[in-house]
Amino acid sequence: MFWFLRRGFASLIMLWVIVTLVFMSIHFVPGDPVELLLSQDGGSADPATVQMIREDLGLNRPIVEQYVEKLKGLASFDLGRSMVDDSSVSAEIARRLPRTLELIGLAALISLIIGIPAGIYAALHTGRSFDRVASYLAGFAQGIPVFVLGTLLILVFSQMLKLTSAGGFVAFSQAPGKHMLLLLMPSFSIGIGLAAIVFRITRASTLEVLPLDYVRTARAKGLGDRRIVLHHILRNALIPVITIFALQIGSLLGGTVLVEYVFNWPGLSGMLVSGVNARDYPTVTGVILVISALFIGLNFLVDVLYGLTDPRVRK
Repeated sequence: MFWFLRRGFASLIMLWVIVTLVFMSIHFVPGDPVELLLSQDGGSADPATVQMIREDLGLNRPIVEQYVEKLKGLASFDLGRSMVDDSSVSAEIARRLPRTLELIGLAALISLIIGIPAGIYAALHTGRSFDRVASYLAGFAQGIPVFVLGTLLILVFSQMLKLTSAGGFVAFSQAPGKHMLLLLMPSFSIGIGLAAIVFRITRASTLEVLPLDYVRTARAKGLGDRRIVLHHILRNALIPVITIFALQIGSLLGGTVLVEYVFNWPGLSGMLVSGVNARDYPTVTGVILVISALFIGLNFLVDVLYGLTDPRVRK
C-alpha cells in the first residue's frame, strides 16, 4: 500500500511541475494577449481598453497571485474560461477530448493488427523474403514523420484516387460511414509508426521464445503449428509487447498535434494550437494539463500493474 501511495504522490508532483512550467512559459512569451486579442481585426488597441480588459481578466495582478489562483481553480477542477470568447475551457475540452481519444484508439488498434501478425510471421520465417522486406519497411515507417505520411495519404487517396475528402469532421451520429472514413487516414498516419515498433518487439520476443523447451516439447507431442503458435508461443511472446505498447501509447498523444492540423480534425491539438497563437492562457494550460494527466495516468497504471505482477518492482 505504501508503494502504491508513493507512486500516486509522485504522479501528482509530476503533474504539478508540468502545470507550473506551462504557466511560467506562457507568461514569459513575448506579446500582450489583450493587445493581440484586440488587434485581430487589424486595428490598433486602445490603451484604456487594454488596461480595462487586463484588470477584468486579472492579468494586472502579480504573477505569483495569478499562479496561486490558477492552482486553486485546478484543485476544484475548474480550468477557467477562454480569454478569446469567454467560453468554458472544461466544456470545450470535454467536447473535443473524445475525438482525440477516438483517433488514438483506432491508431492503436491499427498498430496491433499490423504489428503482431507480421512480427510473428517474420520470426517464424526468419531470414526469408518476408522477414527482410518487413524489417526494411518497419525501419522506414519509424523514420517517416507523421505529417509527411499524412500529406502523402491525402495526395494519393484524396487527390489522385478521389476516394475520400482531404480532411474534416462529421459526427458519427450524423453519418457513421463518412465519420469512419475521415477518421481512417489520420489514425493510420500516427498508427503506422507504432505498428513498426510492435512488429520489431514481437519479432524479437518470438525469436527468444521459439527455442525454449516447452515449445520443443509441444512439437514433440505432435501438436499442430497453429496451436503451438496461439497457445504456447504467442501468449509468452506478447508479454514484452504489451509492456512497450502501453508505454508507447502516450507518444501517440504527441503525434496527434500535427495530424489533427493536417487533416483538420477538431480535437485537443487544434484547440491547443489556437490557444497558443491567441496567448489564451486558460485554454493552453487546460489542454496541456489534460494531455499530461492522460500520459501520467497511463504510466501510473503500468507501474501499478508491474507492482502487482512482480514483487521486485515494489522494492
